[in-house]
Amino acid sequence: MSPSHSIEVELKFDVDAGLPAPDLTGLVEGSTVGEPATYLLEATYFDTADTLLAKNRMTLRRRTGGTDAGWHLKRPSSVPGGRKETAVDFRDAADATAETEVPAELRSQVLTVIRSAELVPVATITTDRTVTTVLDADGVSLAEFCEDVVSAESLLPGGGVNRWAEWEFELTGGDAKLLKRAKSVLREAGARDASSVSKLARAIGTQPLDDLVRALPKKASALGLVQYDLAAHRDALHAWDPLARENAYDAVHQMRVAARKIRSILTSYPGVIAPEMAAPVADELRLLGEVLGDVRDREVRLEANELLLAREDAPADLVKALIDDERVAHQQALKSLRYGLSTARYLTLLDDLDRLINAPIPGPLAHRPARDIVSDAVGGAYLRMTKAEKKLRKYSAWSPEWVEQLHTIRKRAKALRYTAESAAPLNRKALDRAGTEAKRVQTHLGVFNDTVVNRAHLAEVAANPGLSSDAVFVLGRMDAHEESRGRRAVKKYRRSR
Repeated sequence: MSPSHSIEVELKFDVDAGLPAPDLTGLVEGSTVGEPATYLLEATYFDTADTLLAKNRMTLRRRTGGTDAGWHLKRPSSVPGGRKETAVDFRDAADATAETEVPAELRSQVLTVIRSAELVPVATITTDRTVTTVLDADGVSLAEFCEDVVSAESLLPGGGVNRWAEWEFELTGGDAKLLKRAKSVLREAGARDASSVSKLARAIGTQPLDDLVRALPKKASALGLVQYDLAAHRDALHAWDPLARENAYDAVHQMRVAARKIRSILTSYPGVIAPEMAAPVADELRLLGEVLGDVRDREVRLEANELLLAREDAPADLVKALIDDERVAHQQALKSLRYGLSTARYLTLLDDLDRLINAPIPGPLAHRPARDIVSDAVGGAYLRMTKAEKKLRKYSAWSPEWVEQLHTIRKRAKALRYTAESAAPLNRKALDRAGTEAKRVQTHLGVFNDTVVNRAHLAEVAANPGLSSDAVFVLGRMDAHEESRGRRAVKKYRRSR
């Protein structure tokens, strides 16, 4: 079995030991509570020696007892108040033969944080837990209320033993209204806001890392703006990395965008950070983009051809060629991506990117006002896009050279968009308008480029001598649909210009 994923949304409170729990019957209309169940939970928490996981709001543990014994990784989630939990049952952790051997499925999820550091036990926590389930009128679980008596021992140098009591209220099927009502009831009963974000943080005293840049000053330097933007996209790269490994929806695409935006900043502001520091990182990001691009391009092609085939009565050999074989190739590309994201080369790139943000070597333009340097960068990018558009007039419409020039315009528009977006913290409307204009161009020509690439693929499939005549006929219809889609996209582009 593969790891299971869930979003944990809960309230956490400190309480005095022995504080009686309130009656939770009637939290919502018709709700009742089940009979309390008691468990002894014993967990060992793992982190690096300098607690990088805890500082990045992540917890990794091996726990026995209760209803979900196994390995658990919790990390921030996009759901307000929620955390994403990935669980691996002991039976599924084939490589975790020892109690201190973290399963590969979870180790890969934290590589962007720990890099080459070793994961070691940092705390043991024993919890006497009493669980009461809140049920709706039909007996379906809405939430679980946990009364915990906790004993924790830090295994870090100078660590000690700590004991406390706390309450947790976790949604299992209820909504935000139930959470709000429970918060009020539990506070009235004597609960206090939790003094720490997790049991582990309380045990070892680790606090989350502060952001490198909380807010950009009004009179920021060019280097300050570049650091600010790089940090934001670096964080996005880190956030999408584990999701891309598990092939979550749109994750590869978003990770590729983050890598491209970092590279765009380094190339759009060449005099801000010394080239001997910026250029190697930009080169490595280009290679990362190619690996991500192989997976993403296959995703796009699969999606397009699934939609096209849905209109047709396609023979089995065509479905195999366009869908089944492509899915196999997509899985192979994903396998290559996962390997690439686990290499020392990728981890070195992350280290170099951190150094670029935290301790850059200033270039000759580093101390110029950000507003000036951004105006030059956006203006230059806009000029390059419009020059490419003027060059388009030299070619006959729909000729190979004309199509290739549209591809160049799309790339220039993308560069302009990313450069203009990097200036967003400065709140300059003229630059925002340039970015919006570039986005329209990129969107329309991006659709056209997708059809060009897919039509070439359809032609390759059609050239297969073993393909049935019915398949070739359907391929012709599909090509016509793609051609029409491409022409509509170009028409939209022309109208927008």
